[in-house]
Amino acid sequence: MSMSVYIQNIECYVPENFYAQSLIMEKMKNWLKGSKKINRYIDAIYKESSIGKRHSIISNSDNFFSVSDKEEVSVPTTGVRNQLFMQAAKEMFVSIAQKVIDGCDNVSFSDITHVITVSCTGFFNPGPDYEIIEKLNLNRNVQRYNIGFMGCHAAFPALRLANAICQADSNATVLVAAVELCSLHVQLKDDLNSILSGAIFADGGGGVLISSKPPTPGQTVFELKHFESAIIPNSRDEMTWTIGDNGFEMVLSQNVPKIIESNIRQILMPILHSQEIALSDIDHWAIHPGGRAILDKIESSLNLTNRFQVSRAVLRQYGNMSSATILFVLKRILQEQSTKSDESVLAMAFGPGLTVEVATLTKLAAEVTGRPLTESISVPAVSIEAPIY
Repeated sequence: MSMSVYIQNIECYVPENFYAQSLIMEKMKNWLKGSKKINRYIDAIYKESSIGKRHSIISNSDNFFSVSDKEEVSVPTTGVRNQLFMQAAKEMFVSIAQKVIDGCDNVSFSDITHVITVSCTGFFNPGPDYEIIEKLNLNRNVQRYNIGFMGCHAAFPALRLANAICQADSNATVLVAAVELCSLHVQLKDDLNSILSGAIFADGGGGVLISSKPPTPGQTVFELKHFESAIIPNSRDEMTWTIGDNGFEMVLSQNVPKIIESNIRQILMPILHSQEIALSDIDHWAIHPGGRAILDKIESSLNLTNRFQVSRAVLRQYGNMSSATILFVLKRILQEQSTKSDESVLAMAFGPGLTVEVATLTKLAAEVTGRPLTESISVPAVSIEAPIY
């Protein structure tokens, strides 16, 4: 018989600097200096994105993409972008780890046995796991793992690994921290894939504490129940993530929402059937808001109505922060007033290859409302006071 494992706390972070979607739209048109047709594409994609603003570590976008007197736009190299990632991510990972531990009454810093870091938007070594252990003075024998370069669904393998660790060791306390700085990899290309990805991705991070410790009085938690992973056939090239000379390059086909719509029911229903769960049993839907069209198509395919309000709210307020985004969705669900002591949660995300990750959780609500979780904590943007190359 498996042991109960719980998400004890979730914290979410964004850089303090943000840009209104309408402002980014105009900047993109100015940087690309494309045809009227390209400008119409940009207008349509940005205005229909359902995104109000996006946070970024870039404090001055006009210095990130500098325009010369001849109206030529310079773009930073991959090395420069990764240096900015390292500068900002070190602070964000440590801040997230500290806050998620501080915010959990039944966990102390000395309790942490495992650290799992998640990111697909930058690399450095010794990595963020090392930074967390050093800066927070964790035990030197903490076991460390990195879930790297998997994309938007990467929080699910991290949670699945944390669950397996806790199932194997009842004394384990696992810290998961995800930081994605997607704005560092904006591409100035006038193809539709680049325009699409440039219109939705943003910066943010989240942290989770997982252990088998029963919740304390007044504490609301998620109990981890079941994980599944699937690959949609014949969709390998529809979403890809590669490293180029001027940043990481995303291919995000406009066909992705339709492909998910055509396949999601045949992927999801057997998973629910194996867990003896009906669609009507699900109290909360935690869907990664990869884009408005993806949410629309899943709702339509599953014959749901207005069930993705939390995902849509996160998309509107923050955009798509890759792997960290689902933690923002789950945190809001954790904060919502419960109508019963246990509520079912279906979480789902999508990534390159067209991979679908699914998790079922149970929200165990305390009879007495505990200390409210903060919505998010801002961290300083990277200061770019002059062109960076």
